[in-house]
Amino acid sequence: MEKSIRLIKLGIWGYFLLLIFEGALRKWFLPGLATPLLIVRDPLVLWVFYLTWKQDLFPRNVYLNGMMILGSVAILTAVLFGHGNAQVAIYGARALMIHFPFLFIMGKVMDHDDVIKMGKVALWIAIPMTLLIAVQFYSPQSAWVNKGLGDDAETAGFSGAMGFFRPPGTFSFTTGNSLFYSFISCFVFYFWLNLHYINRWVLILATIALFVAIPLSISRSLLAQVVLSAVFLVLAVIRNPVYSGKIIIAAVIGVVGLILLGRAEFFQTATEVFSTRIDNASGTEGGLEGTLVDRFFGEMINAFKGSTEQPFFGYGLGMGTNAGSKLLTGERNFLIAEGEWGRVIGEMGLILGLFLLIIRLSFIFKVAIASLKKLGSGDLLPWMLLSFGLLIMAQGGWAQPTALGFYTLIAGLLMASLKDASTNHIVFQLKTKHS
Repeated sequence: MEKSIRLIKLGIWGYFLLLIFEGALRKWFLPGLATPLLIVRDPLVLWVFYLTWKQDLFPRNVYLNGMMILGSVAILTAVLFGHGNAQVAIYGARALMIHFPFLFIMGKVMDHDDVIKMGKVALWIAIPMTLLIAVQFYSPQSAWVNKGLGDDAETAGFSGAMGFFRPPGTFSFTTGNSLFYSFISCFVFYFWLNLHYINRWVLILATIALFVAIPLSISRSLLAQVVLSAVFLVLAVIRNPVYSGKIIIAAVIGVVGLILLGRAEFFQTATEVFSTRIDNASGTEGGLEGTLVDRFFGEMINAFKGSTEQPFFGYGLGMGTNAGSKLLTGERNFLIAEGEWGRVIGEMGLILGLFLLIIRLSFIFKVAIASLKKLGSGDLLPWMLLSFGLLIMAQGGWAQPTALGFYTLIAGLLMASLKDASTNHIVFQLKTKHS
């Protein structure tokens, strides 16, 4: 049993590392395999499924059962009443029937210490990652570091401002870069309140890397997420005043660091570009409120607009993904909607799509309540992970493999963090058969 648990955890670590570096494989090292590497994590997950099934550890709960039933029904309706392509339907079902169950396995076999270890590794990775995106930011789009996927002549960068492009890091697209730094932000803030878990120099360097990455990324979403994590941090300190001294020290160090960074020419240039991007976007999309409020609630509302004009069973599972559109039309386009809720309802129809969204929302609600309770007992880890997980678990895209991967990762880590740190007892129950 212990050997199997170690192998399952090894598979989880493989998922984590592939999530971060699969883009590098597709762009730089194995460009000829760029298309099959799009689903390189899927066989690994299936191997983990086999190990958990073999040891009778596969989780069972109402969320998982509901998602598996929805996935099965949606495959049939896509083939019979939708686009009619079984390959596209099965590709679209991956999120429901492979990656969603995997997060429950993560929550079952991992514990508080495993979450801390993964957070520490993520901070180590953030340091060279920031050096990479700095090189990408200042290099021409024709440079090797800005090479696009496979043998495609297009670059991996995405238009930013003032002639600069948003760097993707090791990811295939800039979205992955923003999600990665959003992910490490909750760990950076958490470790500043729990310094005994990490080397202080690593934490300082990772913190610098995070704040340097914000302007280099030219991503308003990343800035909004870091601000949200900071708000969660302040609320955590208010709820647990014992951390007040540490947050003051961290704030002072942060201000001094930003002052010193502000004198560096490379940081000044990146900040100017980022400010220009914000100003340009504010004229059409609004400022941070446009990023947080309009995108979140706007996508919810837009998802239901015109839903009555769509087929009862939707256009078919997988059709709203880039890979699905490529298989169906030969081109990568948003055939249904760019937003997640609109895509789900457009693919599955109003009834089935609404059931899927209810499962996602009820799951994140239960996790949020459990995290709030842990915060009250003095355990800040689930609360800080929730600062990133709240929005991505409610509305994060499943159509794009990297976004799906970060959904799975943060949800699984959140469940693992909700275990009691001293006894490893599961304090967050989902009515599982085995716990």
